[in-house]
Amino acid sequence: MTIILTDFARPRLFPREPRRNTIQDITAEEFERHLNEVPPLMVLDGYAPFCKLHVHRNWTSTRCLAVPITDENRHLLCSGYDARTKDELPVLTRWFENIDPPVAEYLIAILYSREQLAKEGTRTDADWGVVGCMYTAEPMETPMAPITMMRNALGVEEGGSGVELDREAYRRSVEFWSARANWRG
Repeated sequence: MTIILTDFARPRLFPREPRRNTIQDITAEEFERHLNEVPPLMVLDGYAPFCKLHVHRNWTSTRCLAVPITDENRHLLCSGYDARTKDELPVLTRWFENIDPPVAEYLIAILYSREQLAKEGTRTDADWGVVGCMYTAEPMETPMAPITMMRNALGVEEGGSGVELDREAYRRSVEFWSARANWRG
């Protein structure tokens, strides 16, 4: 099995200007090589048949991305409109600033199949492509953000995957993300 780092994921995980809330201590090429050479601790099913999650013990100093919202840190929450790429419409997001989360125990690579990547405009000979990565304390999936589920349901032309909205998964996501937020470094 071969894995590539997609052009979609590369600038988000390894930006030109390094940020504290992205993957630390390694290059994009080293990350890709690790995923191809080191077997994952486990493989989880993703939100659709074309999506798999490869769970690796964190070999970097990358920090957990989702942080619990508490009375002590609520004043550090920010919000604004962001787009993941220049072609996507901005959506309302929220995040923490000026916090120092713990180092993640796991890096969970989010992989899409070659066939799904082709539907979304990425042609590759690799079997799988990394479209994102979760940095977590537990070896389990962080629920997809509600807005990402909605974007996916809108279809490929709006930056999604074309997967229909699952109402129960959406409710679980809202419950999770109502009590947590990502952070920016």
